[in-house]
Amino acid sequence: MSTITVSSSAFAQEGEATEEIEKISVIGSRRLGRSIEDSPVPIDIIDAESIANTGLTETNQILGTLLPSFNFPQPSLTDGTDHVRPAQLRGLAPDHTLVLINGKRRHSSALLNLNGSSGRGSSAVDMNAIPANAIERIEILRDGAAAQYGSDAIAGVINIVLKKADSGGSASVTYGANVTTMDGVPSLTSTSIDGDGNLLFTEGGDRDVTDGQTLTLRGNSGFALGEDGFVNVSVEFRERNASNRADYDKRENYARIDDGSENGSLDPRELEISRYNHNFGNGEVEDFALFVNSGYFLDEDTELYAFGSYSVREGESGGFYRRAKDSRNILSIYPDGFLPVITSDITDYSIATGLRGYISDFNYDVSAVYGKDEFNFGVTNSLNTSMGSASQTEFDAGTLTYDQLTLNADFSREFDVDMFDSSLNVAFGFEYRNEGYQIEAGETASYERGTFGRGGEVTDSVNGPFGASGSQVFPGFTPSSAGDNSRHNVSAYIDLEADITEVWNLTVATRFEDYSDFGSTINSKIANRVTLSDDFALRFSASTGFRAPSLQQQHFTSISTVFVDGLPTETGTFSPSSDVAKALGSPGLDAEDSISIGGGFTWTPMAEFSLSVDYYRIDIDDRIVLSNNLSGPEVEALLAGTDANRARFFLNAIDSTTKGVDVVATYSMDMEEMGNLLLNAGFNYNKNEVTNIIDPPAVLQGAGFDQGNLFSGNEIRRFEVGSPKSKLNLSAVWNNERWNTTLRTTRYGETQDPSENPERNEVLPEKWVTDLDVSYAVTDNIKFTLGANNLFDVYPDATRDLVDDVTTFSRLFSYSGFSPFGFTGRYVYGKVSMTF
Repeated sequence: MSTITVSSSAFAQEGEATEEIEKISVIGSRRLGRSIEDSPVPIDIIDAESIANTGLTETNQILGTLLPSFNFPQPSLTDGTDHVRPAQLRGLAPDHTLVLINGKRRHSSALLNLNGSSGRGSSAVDMNAIPANAIERIEILRDGAAAQYGSDAIAGVINIVLKKADSGGSASVTYGANVTTMDGVPSLTSTSIDGDGNLLFTEGGDRDVTDGQTLTLRGNSGFALGEDGFVNVSVEFRERNASNRADYDKRENYARIDDGSENGSLDPRELEISRYNHNFGNGEVEDFALFVNSGYFLDEDTELYAFGSYSVREGESGGFYRRAKDSRNILSIYPDGFLPVITSDITDYSIATGLRGYISDFNYDVSAVYGKDEFNFGVTNSLNTSMGSASQTEFDAGTLTYDQLTLNADFSREFDVDMFDSSLNVAFGFEYRNEGYQIEAGETASYERGTFGRGGEVTDSVNGPFGASGSQVFPGFTPSSAGDNSRHNVSAYIDLEADITEVWNLTVATRFEDYSDFGSTINSKIANRVTLSDDFALRFSASTGFRAPSLQQQHFTSISTVFVDGLPTETGTFSPSSDVAKALGSPGLDAEDSISIGGGFTWTPMAEFSLSVDYYRIDIDDRIVLSNNLSGPEVEALLAGTDANRARFFLNAIDSTTKGVDVVATYSMDMEEMGNLLLNAGFNYNKNEVTNIIDPPAVLQGAGFDQGNLFSGNEIRRFEVGSPKSKLNLSAVWNNERWNTTLRTTRYGETQDPSENPERNEVLPEKWVTDLDVSYAVTDNIKFTLGANNLFDVYPDATRDLVDDVTTFSRLFSYSGFSPFGFTGRYVYGKVSMTF
């Protein structure tokens, strides 16, 4: 049987459904007709019914819920990362997993995650731009596959297969909201003034919240294209309100009134202003996505196919609240202070077309895929302090754009070889890929420095400090940050597979790639499957891999003016090949290299039960890490002539080892009149370790820098402990005539939110999170569903209970953004769906 993590439809019916799932040709092998039952590497399949039974609205959330080795934290207050959240497979970086659509490489997001979240320093595919109702199944290859598929496939490969029905369809309306009580966070019942003239707060029980209201409209329909083709169309519209888990702010908001007393008296407005002045949680989002999949047989041996997507997303997320008396505020604009908001306007589209078929004993597939992601940053409810009362309050902060063109030609043929038990499958192919990355500057007011002083007067660099420049919360990209860069690469591979004997299957693959910006690489893979009996088989694989540095890491530049001791300093993130980085000894970026091994077994003692256990080890050399913000007199001397005072940049800096075990088990029961029951269990244990850190470049060593102050300790610990040590998924799916019930519980193991200060390091203990989805088919075509994700309203432990040094902001931001299941609490929903 197969190593299916979640596949309720495969076991919901007898005979035909099971037979169909077993014949699926999947990733990991280029031999036509290969199924996951006899794969030499671990593969999971998540089918459309399992996806629909989650009630979740984001594809990354669905994978995080259903796949033990997949982690999707939901950070907040992380700038653009709030809008395109990264995910991790096997605890590695988001860009260590290759994402395919219908077997073709998907383009990444233009966003580079730079704030303090999991996946910092990476650009990943925006999985949430792919609507769940467009997906027929998701195939997850849990094995290194760079030799087969190219860059990024170090942790594995996720292949999303689109629906291809040529008739019928479905439509659904889902509405839900967080109905929750914030565990460990009391409500504020009143604000008063104590006998010493200070603020006094009265607290009640844990705070009750209802928010995050989400409306999701989905539709899918298939159409015949003549007698030999199809067009399948999926659309999704989603509108989500913000959710807020911030605590109340105890700080005084207004300057004290000078009444002759030693400390002055409180402004009366302190008793009236809302103390819930931050937004910490899921931001407000409105998005629309359209996916089209099509194919047409020109003759019995030739298919012309095309698929494409278009999505737009508008989002809002809050920054840090600026109090009325804050030096970054202008009282004439915001007399009560302000919460600046980062807005996103994301446009993402892709088009793929190709021809595949059979000619002269060869199977072939020739294709072209183009994709583009555009991320426009905006800032609202803000100001440029250095412009005083003349400042505008809304800004265009600039745009990031990434595009990718991929041309593929793949061929395969089986040859009869007398010495083998089966024919030898020979696959080979070629690829050309061109990538572009562009930074467009924001409008002038979003980054420029005016002449308005902090004290309210016009000043200059001689008479006094300027107010903070640029749009508050997110200064715009400057003209010196702007740029338009590109690169191309060519590759060729060969992939051989055969049953050497009746019990031994062997696959070997080699791939050559040459990049225009850093050179060439050769990677190889070998995979074996030994069938010891009808119900027991061993498998083993070993491979080398690589990940090319992304264009975002190569060329992202963001420069802003930061005041240090009242003096403006030009600081920011610089391209590794820039004059600034070179002055600090940057050698530029090279590819990350990996060696992966994996081994395990599959056991199927009966048709109703299957078990797989797989061990893996992934060693990665030259991982790309962002340096600390480097400063000091020696650094300023090195940066003389570059117009910068402080700088940070990417460099190949660390080696790491990832080790773990995956266990997957399924058991199906035919309970006759009581229906069918499918039980699933999935377990992942994962350990990341940084094994080596490079010495700083010689010029920085001369300036007094070593490993300890070149890289943040947080940066290293994020790699090691920023994802769960273990994860256990247990689920039961029951079908009986018109009823369908899914009960799922997940144990998330210990996770850490690291801090440079040991007293602020958060160790998040393990938690169990339970989901329930109950559906009733009123007719053969109409179904009602009620459900709850996080049914028992589980939260990570409150930050104030986990750290020894409770600061203002560790109080305000109640829970850690590293929580592997988020921190928004119970989500209840109802859905009406129709098939036709």
